[in-house]
Amino acid sequence: MQVSTIGLDLAKNVFQVHGITEDEEVVFNRPLRRAQLLPFFSKLEPCLIGPS
Repeated sequence: MQVSTIGLDLAKNVFQVHGITEDEEVVFNRPLRRAQLLPFFSKLEPCLIGPS
């Protein structure tokens, strides 16, 4: 499954990340700590990211 859009709920320490495909199927919905953000996004293909 290819993630097409990511919603990112901004916070100070824990961020909620929600990824969907073009068909609007949920691929992931998980909390990430600040230190986990860069490693997480570096593994993904380019996609649209917006605030949720």
